[in-house]
Amino acid sequence: MTNLRDDAIYIGRSVGAEPAAQYLPLKWGNRHGLVAGATGTGKTVTLQNLAEGFADAGVPVFMADIKGDLSGMCSPSDMQDFLVKRADIIEFSEEYKGKAYTTVFWDMFGEQGHPVRTTVSEIGPLLLARMLELNDTQEGVLNIVFRVADEQGLLLLDLKDLRALLNTVHEQRAEISKEYGNVSPQSIGAIQRSLLRLEDQGADKFFGEPALDLKDFIRTDLDGRGNVNILAADKLMNSPRLYATFLLWMLSELFEELPEAGDQDRPKFVFFFDEAHLLFNDAPKALLEKVEQVVRLIRSKGVGVFFITQSPDDVPDSVLGQLGNRIQHALRAFTPKQQKAIRLAAQTYRPNPEFKVEDAIRDVGVGEALVSTLEGKGQPSMVQRVLIRPPSSKVGPASESTKEMLLKASVFGVKYDKAVDNESAYEILQKRAAEAAKKAEAAQESAEVAKSKKRSSNRQSVGEAAVKSLVRSMSSSLGRTITREIVRGIMGAFKR
Repeated sequence: MTNLRDDAIYIGRSVGAEPAAQYLPLKWGNRHGLVAGATGTGKTVTLQNLAEGFADAGVPVFMADIKGDLSGMCSPSDMQDFLVKRADIIEFSEEYKGKAYTTVFWDMFGEQGHPVRTTVSEIGPLLLARMLELNDTQEGVLNIVFRVADEQGLLLLDLKDLRALLNTVHEQRAEISKEYGNVSPQSIGAIQRSLLRLEDQGADKFFGEPALDLKDFIRTDLDGRGNVNILAADKLMNSPRLYATFLLWMLSELFEELPEAGDQDRPKFVFFFDEAHLLFNDAPKALLEKVEQVVRLIRSKGVGVFFITQSPDDVPDSVLGQLGNRIQHALRAFTPKQQKAIRLAAQTYRPNPEFKVEDAIRDVGVGEALVSTLEGKGQPSMVQRVLIRPPSSKVGPASESTKEMLLKASVFGVKYDKAVDNESAYEILQKRAAEAAKKAEAAQESAEVAKSKKRSSNRQSVGEAAVKSLVRSMSSSLGRTITREIVRGIMGAFKR
């Protein structure tokens, strides 16, 4: 096969009566997609192929690396025998060459890549409540805390800022409750305990500055190929709620920050959401509505979103209906529930008269998938059974030495690797507390001085006491003299 299309991503070659190359047109890349299949059926390699195709077309991509397998994209393919054989089977031998991609490694914990940070204010109360696993009442109190922060001009940058403000709200809860609604000590305590659990999971490293500028994801290399941004998520997956909320925050920020782009010949950026079911498990209605809104509208910003999960029914119908490009690897049907899931998945494809979709979903082998992409004016193509092409980059993890070298050479190290603690709510509230303590101390001292003066004014000096005593003595002596004279006068009158 020669002359691959330059306006589409080559996925592989169909099998059947008339084998043909199968593509995903770049112009429909922002109509989102789904890569589904049971564990071990080849989803990761398919994800790697799509990322390579977008990067080759100058489209930067972001993807979470759950098992560490995607880090090999920074190195060329080892051209193992089974890969070369697959290339030969699908008539891809001439085009199949090893190629490394410009890869940037990120890590929320700052251990296997550049740190990814944001501020508490930027993530907002809705997503933070999701992270903290709060109930409706506790989420309402958290909303009040954020309102107080806004009205008092307090920046919530990290978790110590939020904790300090929670303490302040607790102390002033009587006044705050009158204006915003009941703020109970129990709710404050529950939020504080949840923050402690979040810190134990390492999330305190996620909140702070310098905050991530998402425009740093949307870059191309010197050859015009899109950067491949890989988030080390093996440790992050130990906290699935944190993982899902973090990626949703990224999507939401992209939606807020990017300008309208309309329909273009290719996306500006493509986002791969692996283990997507974690986003929707036990998600409250408000969060599901936010996900649906972002997925529906973010395409107008030139962003494509691909969900990777085991079964299509992991994704709510309201979101699934927005995913125009489908790649379905094998599903297993050991239980009635799994059999029903396969039937439902089969019904979402435009049928192919050459095979029964429901049977094909069970039968496709490793590295094989059912593929339906948007074509023409945006209608789904007839589903095809496709042998997926081998990746040009290395399948599996990159060596630690290679990753370390790339991290040292990265232009983002100076910008993000060192945390900065700027003045925010914690410092401001400490200053306010210190000033209030000084004023209270000064007021107490002033009161004590006034009290002392009052006591002094009521106390007689020695001289004053002597004068008063003399006056009293004189007054008493004079009185007695006058009285005697009066009595004598009266008695004398009787004698006469």
